[in-house]
Amino acid sequence: MSAFSPGHPASGESAALGQPDLGHLLKASARGDERAFAELYDASSSRLYGLVLRVVRDPAQSEEVTQEAFLEIWRSCARFDPDKGSPISWMMTIAHRKAVDRVRSAEAATRRDQTYERASRERDYDVTAEQAERDLEAQRVRRAMESLTETQRGAVQLAYFGGYTHTEVAALLGIPLGTAKTRIRDGLIRLRDTLGMQS
Repeated sequence: MSAFSPGHPASGESAALGQPDLGHLLKASARGDERAFAELYDASSSRLYGLVLRVVRDPAQSEEVTQEAFLEIWRSCARFDPDKGSPISWMMTIAHRKAVDRVRSAEAATRRDQTYERASRERDYDVTAEQAERDLEAQRVRRAMESLTETQRGAVQLAYFGGYTHTEVAALLGIPLGTAKTRIRDGLIRLRDTLGMQS
């Protein structure tokens, strides 16, 4: 598989009148067709990089995360199911998950550094208790997110972790605005119910 560089104009997007069939390219990539994967990359890398950049914020890290996302897409494209969503929404979900993982990893490293610094000083019980409470709440939210359907989870992650508007979520996932709103609303309802049962 060739090395690619995100953030540059995607050659596959230059054909304004004839966009490539991403679903067909995913199927061909699943059969090991590197040329099809290169075309898939060219047609979608700018959108995935833009999404990752909005989450990660750092351009260099965003390029790395985009590469990681495409590596996972290459490895798992045989699992793409067109009945569960569009090719671009499936790819965007992978990219967003990778971006969130990178942010969480950075936050975890920061927490480890802060924990080490605090260990050299007398611990403030209230601060420790508040941190523990925040960690428990984050775990509850992560478990609740796992209860959502894949389509609901993708929409909710874009709207609330990625900071996108409903209109932007619809555009990113390639679905009507009403569908995006419904997925977000239903996902939030299920989150609320799941969190309620956990409390």
